[in-house]
Order: sequence, then structure tokens, then C-alpha cells
Amino acid sequence: MTGTGRRTVRSKGKFAVADGSDVSDVSRTSSRPSSKSRMDHRRDGSLIRILNVDLRFMLAIGLVASLAIFFLIQSLIAPVEESHQRPRVVTPFPSPKLMELDQFQGEHKESLYWGTYRPQVYFGVRARAPRSLVAGLMWLGVKDGRYHMRHVCQDSDELSKYGWIAHNGRDFGKQELVDQELKLETSFLKSRSQGSGYGGDWAVQIDVQHEKSGPSNELLKTGHMFFYLADESGNALSPNSHTDENNVDSLLASGSRADVGAWQETLEVHYSGFRTSYIHNLSDLILQDLSEQVRNFGRLQLPDSSENSANILVFQVAAKIPFRMDITFVSGTEGKGSSSEQRLSSLQGASLSTQLQQKQAEFDSKFEQLFNGAHKLESDSTVVGKAAIANMLGGIGYFYGQSKIAYPHHEGHDNYIAYWPAELYTAVPSRPFFPRGFLWDEGFHQLLIWRWDLRISLDIVGHWLDLMNIDGWIPREQILGSEARSKVPEEFIPQYPSNGNPPTLFLVIRDLLNGIERNIFTDVESRDVTSFLERAFIRLEAWLQWFNITQSGKQKGSYYWHGRDNKTTRELNPKTLSSGLDDYPRASHPNEDERHVDLRCWMLLAANCMQSISKFFENGDIPGKEYASTVKLLSDFELLNEMHLDPTSGAYFDFGNHTEQVRLSWKEVRGENHHLKRELVREALERPNLRLVPHIGYVSLFPFMGKIIPPDSWILEKQLDLISNGSILWTNYGLRSLAKTSSVYMKRNTEHDPPYWRGPIWMNMNYLVLSALHHYSQVDGPYRERAKQIYSDLRSNLIRNVVQNYNQTGFLWEQYDQRKGKGKGARLFTGWTALVLLIMGEAYT
Repeated sequence: MTGTGRRTVRSKGKFAVADGSDVSDVSRTSSRPSSKSRMDHRRDGSLIRILNVDLRFMLAIGLVASLAIFFLIQSLIAPVEESHQRPRVVTPFPSPKLMELDQFQGEHKESLYWGTYRPQVYFGVRARAPRSLVAGLMWLGVKDGRYHMRHVCQDSDELSKYGWIAHNGRDFGKQELVDQELKLETSFLKSRSQGSGYGGDWAVQIDVQHEKSGPSNELLKTGHMFFYLADESGNALSPNSHTDENNVDSLLASGSRADVGAWQETLEVHYSGFRTSYIHNLSDLILQDLSEQVRNFGRLQLPDSSENSANILVFQVAAKIPFRMDITFVSGTEGKGSSSEQRLSSLQGASLSTQLQQKQAEFDSKFEQLFNGAHKLESDSTVVGKAAIANMLGGIGYFYGQSKIAYPHHEGHDNYIAYWPAELYTAVPSRPFFPRGFLWDEGFHQLLIWRWDLRISLDIVGHWLDLMNIDGWIPREQILGSEARSKVPEEFIPQYPSNGNPPTLFLVIRDLLNGIERNIFTDVESRDVTSFLERAFIRLEAWLQWFNITQSGKQKGSYYWHGRDNKTTRELNPKTLSSGLDDYPRASHPNEDERHVDLRCWMLLAANCMQSISKFFENGDIPGKEYASTVKLLSDFELLNEMHLDPTSGAYFDFGNHTEQVRLSWKEVRGENHHLKRELVREALERPNLRLVPHIGYVSLFPFMGKIIPPDSWILEKQLDLISNGSILWTNYGLRSLAKTSSVYMKRNTEHDPPYWRGPIWMNMNYLVLSALHHYSQVDGPYRERAKQIYSDLRSNLIRNVVQNYNQTGFLWEQYDQRKGKGKGARLFTGWTALVLLIMGEAYT
């Protein structure tokens, strides 16, 4: 880092990456019954005479007794052995891992070793390793005349803007952050050259400016930046003095690890060292140190001291704004003749700035090539499109830990059991709100990522499939490690093995299959995709089989989402969290008679993909006949209509035990200590009966989105009517999630749960609708031109509204208000909302 000084840390310790499957092996004990006691008998004549009289009878008695003893001992041993066996729910799927493929080893693995893989903080760097050297940035912001520490992304900080404006997913990223009157730019660059340790070197450039011409607050004249290093392995770090070639006293951060070799990092003057196993509470420790310094010495600076065996070092930079600092990490510094000084120089000052400019130009060029080849995008749309892909790639994180699985049979009082230790490389929906892996979100993320970097996309999908257990189940939400758990209330952490999640990874599998068929990949990419699908097949097969076993309905070809609460007295309509659509209205009284049309369509997508893969490898060992029969069953248009179609409206509905006469009413109920309190309580005014569930919305459009409806069917016309009707789904900002005609439109589900999927506009579903409209506008049929017009209008509405919101707020949003188009929910939601870029580029399957 350029500036008044440098710092050093030296750390020695061994570093090992544990294979999750080996770490989680449970030892088994066995017992062998033995008896060494003997009876010493006198050899008298009476005993001999008895044996001589009936020897065969005595042998038979002995044999029966021996068998009885054997089975008795076995019955005692069996429970002991069973108790030491790993329960199926936490037993890994017994096939070679995707991440063991050659394409994910060697150069690929090393090239992705370091990265901005900590999406939960405003800026952070780590390695793709379970116990990594971790780096991050904090700063003091000013609010209401007081300093506040910024570290973890959170809405309460009230940053007016932050997010990546450029990122290539591998070795470059640039981010803008605006905190009141303070503007920061953080740029990341990774470099690998001769002499580097494993994974190479990296540098961070931090530019601090005032958002306006001058600060209105005296506290904002000086910027206080804090850059820290933490060793997750617990290796001790210590700062050491150093004099450079210009005889300037400085401090370096340096150390040694088995993965990257010896390393150095240039840093600033004041510091603190901490010994702690947790990083997520680091800002509290720093604030405590700063408070003591202000209270005791009247200065806002770290104390230049360290706890014994500190594994975290924090370095403070305080300077008059504006200023810029460069922080450089150089690996492989051990030994004579090291090139570290040369590499250090190349990642600082003018040289670093030049390389960052070159990377920016490469990013811009690739964006134009992939998404704006016809130069149709307006300048505002281009800015939003770049932010969409940059934040998607910059939001990719690496996590390691054990999921908590709900397991009522587990000994103890927690009623959960730990999954095996696992790593996950994944994109995240939202850095401040959802900085972790979500299964059904990830399929949508990959629709964008594979177009930018195919190998990264395969890597991510492979990590997810490697999380599959022996039954073919994948936990839908991955809360791995202490940092991830710190963002989630304890009651929401356990995952339920009876509950699924939409298998959206088949969306990207379908794209890959189509890409091979259309010959859009290079020879190397085609080989990568082919080998990936060949190994993934058995896991994808198990996943589909898990759905068929656990989520099938009573009627052949029907499915329903498990996990709904049929005993709730608080919810207007019991949520279906496993569907991903949370509070979207289903049957009012959940039971096993339900049929969910969206899940049926997801199963058709999955079966279609499996059939395509099996056909692709038809000369190999992969079977395909059973998928043909499944596809035939689920694509049976008449059967679909028989199960789910309402002929009058032309809409597809769920089926179940339902009544529309349900409401929430204020009641006096007895709480703890028998005290009376008023609560909103669910009240059914009539008995439910088995029927179609008459709510038009996203679920109703799944057969349309799945392109199941024949292009000449009258039902297609009805679907286009529903989509384009302003009294039902159509708005000037996109399609609303639930029709205005629904009895629960924009109604709260509980006293504390506002409407979520009951009206607002969601980008992932609108993308699937646009994909279907685009399809029907391209195939022959009587409704082709109408589909084309609706497609054009809907696409324009979505793009215009997202761009307008971004220009006004600086963010992409989780959802958009169906009445005025305003962004709602989580901001900086650059998960599936980033699909607006594919909509701009008209990139559909």
C-alpha cells in the first residue's frame, strides 16, 4: 500500500485442506463375543458313562444352545453397531464427485484460488479453501454526527449506493460505495507470474473521495480505513518493523502457509491484533479498542498492540480526503533470488492503475460481444446491464461448514444432526440480506453465468450436486460457517430432509444440452460439458428419483410440495416455502390430496433433460427408456388439462382441499403465564372440499412457461388473454405475481408477514414468461403475432422500469411494486433480478 508506511506479519503453521467425505467418516465399532472361562471336571466314570449313553442327543442340545447364545449376542450388538452408523440423511451420495473431474483441477483450480469470495462484507478477499487467509476492509462512516463502523453489508448502514460496476469472476473487479458524503472505489486485481506462490499475487486499490465538493461535517475531512488479515487456521500473526531500500521505516504483513508459501502484504501504520475464532464480530472488537484510545488518550487510532498469539491483525490508515492507497499481497517470497520485490512493485502505483484500466477495457469489450452484439442497448441500459453481470460475478462466494439438518430421532435435545463438512462455491441472491447459497435461486443465476464463463458455471453446479446425500436430496439453503450463520436467526437454520426445492439447475442443464446441439461451444468447452454431464448423470437421476419418491401425489403423474403446515392457526394460507413461492396461495387445508401444477412442470423439465442426456450417451451405459415414459406421461396434454385446467377461464390451477371462506380475525388468546393478548387468528367459515384452487398468478402460467401448450390450442389464446389483461396480471412494469381478482391479493399472511408473492413483480418468473412468448412468436400458429406483440411490450416495460429504478436508487431490487413500479424488498438483489441483462440481450433457451 502506498503511503506513509508499511506493516508486516509473520505467521508459521501447517495448512491442510480436509476432504469433506473423509472428515465426516464415522468410525464403526464391532464386538466379538468370546468366552475363556472353562470348567475343570474330574474324569470320573459317571460322566463318561452318560456321554457314552447318548452322545448324539448331547451334541444336538449343545448346538441349539450355541445358536441361541449367538443370536442373543447379535441382538445385543446390532443396536450398538446401528447407533455408530451414519444416518442416511447425512450420508454423502456414493458416486465420484463432480469436483474431482480433471477439468476442475490444475490450472483451473489455481486460477480461481484467490477471489472476492466474501459477499457478506463490503469488500473481502479469501481463498477457495476451508481454512484460508482472509482479508477485508472496514471504514468509519458518519451518521447523525457520530462515527459508525462499516464492515458487513447491511441496510441499516444506509449507504446510498454500493456494488460492483465491473467484475470478470476471475482476476478483476471494481466497486463503488457511497456512504453519506464519502465515496469509495475498491478495485481488485490478481496476478500470477514466475515466482508466485500457489494462486498468485493480488492487490487492492482503495480510492477515497468526497461525494460532493466539500464535506459538511468536520468528521468527514479525514478518512479512517481499516484493512485486516485473519488466519482461519488460527496461526499466530505478528507485526514486525522493516526498513525499505529508501531507508523508510515501515511495517509489512508477512507470513508462511503451506498453500501459498511465504507471503508479504504492504500495509499502514497503526494496528491491533486479536485472538478469536470468529471474524463476523471483528468490527465490535475494533470499536472497543478505538473507544479505549479516545477515552484514555484522546486519539482516534488503534493502540499499536496485539494480544498474545493473535490470528487477526487490523491496520488503520487515517488521511485527509482525498487519498488513495494500494494494498499488495505477494506470495512465494521465501528463498534467495525471490522475485517478490519486482512483483510487489508491479502491483502498486502507476503500474497497478494501468493494469486495472486494461482489465476494465477487457470487461467492457467482452460485455459488448456477449450481450450487445447488435448495439441495440441504450447507454442507460448498458450501465445497468454491466452492473447486473458484475454484481452476479462479484457476489460469488466460497463457504465451508456443516449444514444443520432437522432430525427428530437424534439423541439429545437439539433435534438436529450435522451434515458432513462441505465446501460450496456459489453465487448469492443478495449480499446484505441473503449472502449464502439458495438452491432454487442458483439455477436462475447460472442462466447468466454460463454465458459469461462456462467453466465457472460448471464449477458452481458441480459444487451443488456434490452436496447430495445418498437419498438424492440436496438441502435447499446452505448456511455454512460462522459468518453465514451470523446472518440467520437460529430457528431458520435447520433444513428439513422431507422438503424439496424447485430443481432449477435443470434450466442450465437444458441450456448446455441445447448449446451442444447447436454447436455453440468450442471443442474444449464441448468436452468439458460432455464429461460433466456424463459424471453428473447419476446424481441428477437420484435427484429426480428423490422427487418421484417423496413428492408424488395420489394420482399418477401428480406431485405436491411437502412441508406445508396443516395445523397452523396463524396463517391465512399455509406457506409453501419448499416451492420457492412462499406465500403464493395454495389449497387452504393442506393434505396429501393436493396436486401442484408448478411442481409437475418442474418434473417434466427434469425428465426431459434426463432423456436428452441419455440419448446423447445412448451408446454408453446410461439408460433412457424410463425417461421416455416419464416424459410421455408428464407431457400428456389431455392428462394435464384433466388434472389442472379450469375450462371456463382457460387457467391452470392447483388442486386440493380448499375453501375461499378463510380470514384472519382478531381474537383474545392466552399466552404465557395465562395472560390474555390479542392476535390475528385464522378462521375458516365453511368446510373445505376437494376442488381446483381458483387463484390466477405465476403458478397458473407454468404450463405456458414450460411451452407445454400446443401453439394451435385455444388454451394458448386464453393464456395470452390472462397475461395481457390489466385487471388480472398485466401492469406497465411487468407481470404481477397474483391476479387482482384473487381473494388473497395483497393480503397479509400473518400479523407479521406482509404479502410477498401476492402481487409484486418478480424478474425470474417474468423472464420465463418472456422466454415462452418469444418461443410462441417464432413457431407457426394462429396466435403467433399476438404473442410477438405481447412479448415486445412486456420486455420494454421490464427493462424501462428496472433501468429507471437503478438510475433513481443505484440498486437492483428483489421485487417491484405492481402499482407504481418502485423497487421493493431487498435492495442490491443481484440474484435473478440480474436476468434483466438476458432480457436486454434477448438470450433465451
